[in-house]
Formats: sequence, structure tokens, C-alpha cells
Amino acid sequence: MFPTKIYVKRRQQLQQKVKSGLILLLGNEESSMNYTDNHYHFRQDSNFLYFLGLDQAGLAGIIDIDNNQTILFGNELTLDDIVWTGPQPALTDLAARVGVTKVKPKNAIASYLKKARKKGQAVHFLPPYRPENKIKLSEWLGIKINGLCSLVSIPLVKAVVALAAIKSPEEIAEMEKAVNISGAMHVAAMEYAKPGMTEAEVTGKVHGIAVSGGGNLSYPIILTVNGQTLHNHYHGNVLKKGQLVLGDFGAETAMHYAGDITRTFPVAKKFTAQQKEIYQIVLEANMQCIKASKPGVPYKEVHLLAAKIKTEGLKALGIMKGDTDAAVKAGAHALFFPHGLGHMIGLDVHDMEDLGEDLVGYDETVKRSSQFGLRSLRLGKALETGNVITVEPGLYFIPELIDRWQSEQKFSEFINYKKLKAYRDFGGIRIEDNVLITKKKQRVLGTHIPKTIKEIEAIRGQK
Repeated sequence: MFPTKIYVKRRQQLQQKVKSGLILLLGNEESSMNYTDNHYHFRQDSNFLYFLGLDQAGLAGIIDIDNNQTILFGNELTLDDIVWTGPQPALTDLAARVGVTKVKPKNAIASYLKKARKKGQAVHFLPPYRPENKIKLSEWLGIKINGLCSLVSIPLVKAVVALAAIKSPEEIAEMEKAVNISGAMHVAAMEYAKPGMTEAEVTGKVHGIAVSGGGNLSYPIILTVNGQTLHNHYHGNVLKKGQLVLGDFGAETAMHYAGDITRTFPVAKKFTAQQKEIYQIVLEANMQCIKASKPGVPYKEVHLLAAKIKTEGLKALGIMKGDTDAAVKAGAHALFFPHGLGHMIGLDVHDMEDLGEDLVGYDETVKRSSQFGLRSLRLGKALETGNVITVEPGLYFIPELIDRWQSEQKFSEFINYKKLKAYRDFGGIRIEDNVLITKKKQRVLGTHIPKTIKEIEAIRGQK
């Protein structure tokens, strides 16, 4: 946990932004996997962690702005509980660690909310994503579950986004840890993988490093020889020479700050000539877009820069043709780049995504596009000092998408489908780093993680 004063200050800042009413912050419950007592790995709600810091199931908090007090709701462990869990700190002691002096039993929250609403106090709550929290909100507030989303507090959402998007020095230090563990996972994958192994064997290796770092995975591992499938969580393929391994995975620390790194390497000791050509285009986009990410620059512009760099690179190979600006404006490049350049990262790998992508990544100045590819950009608005973002360009050759576009002769003025035949089964390449926006420019978080062709071949050559 961070020092007590950090959580107190965060709640004070939140109160100042929301101004009046009650702020209801729900922690998460244990969630059963296949029978009551067999739980999924517990993960606390990130907004609860940000303002109340307690990584324990079954808690809720109310920030009563009008009466300037914060109350923690929860139940003390019984002796029967302690038999299974061992002795745990009292709720009053836990509350004191985050500067909260009032503690009430969990079943008191419904009456507290009822009294407040009778007095005319507004109850602000964030979008619920867990079924059990939806049920609780429905019961406590007398709202049908399917009506909860329409009553989510937009002022609260905007206040949380404004505060949590700017990372403090303590948070940045924690994220450096996450990136360094993530980097160790990627280097281990490059060192360990060899022809004849399954993807699952390499996946197990890197998962162990995340756990041994004191936390866990920040999201399910993507490790695949079919990198053209953007979120591929299947790990049953056997690695063969001539293939590429795309690894998109990261660790979260014990405090739940996330790392999100992607590297792509050959199963063989060296890239093929064709693989090098595509890889270098993606690497150039990665490096140039990192340099272009600065305070005041809309991230949508950086995404379009990546699109232009990749279009130019593909034109040099004869895969694309015509005017680069016109091709990007039309969206022709999205055949090879159908996702966004990146997103915010923090306590969540897609930071604050539960609050709504458009409220986190866009504003009144920059609106989300409806164009294929560009519409998948999670972050479009101007970057600010203290933001931490991912920069993750990629090039993908998706046979099903190629076949569809070719049958329609879609963007044939920009795409050379005849030349593209030689790349139809290429797969995909993505390179991703986590980047802090500083006062004037940016810096990549963590110790350098090998990503040039020379660096990766040096590691693979040790096999």
C-alpha cells in the first residue's frame, strides 16, 4: 500500500470535483469458479483500490461529501473464517491504514443509502461490471438491474478519469516494477522457446515469472504462432521453424499496477528475409510513434502517423500503392492494421476501461471515428504530462479479411492484391512498449527490453 496520506488526498480531490452527495465505491466479492468454495483468483476493483487501497473481498465504501466523512462497510471475520484464513487485521485497523475512522457492518449500507436518499442526497456510483455488484446496487437503490447503466454518475466518472489518468511518482515507480517483470517474461520466452515445443510450454514459463514477481498476470497471455489473430489465447500449437511467435503479455505487481508488453520473435535462430522486411516496418512505427508522443499531441494523430509509416513501408514492398495520405484517409491500411495504436495503462491494463472507453480516451475536441480500424483506437485525445500509455503498432495478414476485401476489390487503387498473395500466410507482428508522458516529451518505462532484429537474433542464436 501507499502511505495513508495519498489515499486521503485522493478522496479529498474526488470530493472537490463531485461537490455534493454520496460517492458509493464497491469492492469486489469472491467469485465461485465451479462450486461455492472454489473461487477464481480474487482481484479487487481498481477504483476501490485507488481511493480506499484495501485489497480484501467483501468491502464497500461511502464518501459522504455533504458530511465530509468516509465510511468503510464490511464484516469482521468469525472464528470459523479464521480457521481457514488465519488471523487477519480488524476492519478498524485496515481502515486506519487508508485514513478512514468510521467502520460499519456490511448490512448497514442499505439503510445508510435509504436515509441519505430520503434527505435528497444524490448517490453517485460507477458502472458496475460484476454481476454480484449489480445485484447489490439494484437491491440497495431499488433500481432494476437493466436500468443501472442509465443512472451511472457521469460527474463521478469524469472526476475519477481526471484524477487517475495522471500518475503520481509513487505510481510510476510501481509501474516500472511491473514493466521490468514483464520484460523478464519476454526475454525468458525468447531464450526458452525452441522448435518442437508447444505454445503452452512457453506460456507456462512466462506465467511462472509473473507469479514469482509477487503479483500475477495483468491480463491473459497471448502467445501464438498465429499472430494475425489479435487476441489469440489458444496455446495448443507446436512451434516450427519458419514461424513467428507473437507474445503479448505482462505482469501486475502486488499492488496491481500493470505492465503490457509485446514482442515478436522467430522460432528459428534468425528471421527470414521476408520477416525482417515486415518487422522493420513495425519497429520503425514503434520508435517514431514513441518520439511523437508528447504533451498536447492528440494520440489520434500519433495513430495516424503509425498508419502512414506502415503504408510507406508496405508501398516499398509493392504491397500497397498510390498516395499515402489518401490511402490512410480512406482506411486502406486497416487491412494490415485493424486495431488502435494504444491505450492508457495503470491499475488496469486498459486503464479505467470499466468507466467507458469514450469517457476515458476521448473528449469534446477529439471524437471516436466510425472507420474500420480507426474506430478501435481506445485513446484519441491529447496526451497530458503524467499519462502512461501503450505504443503498440502491428502489421497483420489475416487471410479471411484479405479474401473478403479482394473479392470486393476494396481499395484496389491502394492495395496490390497480386503482390499480397506471397504474404497471405505470413501471420502477424506487433511491438509494444509502455510510455510515460513527461513535461516536454516522454520516456519508455523500465529497463530496455530487446526489440531490434539484431538484439532478438542474438538471444535466439544462443539456442
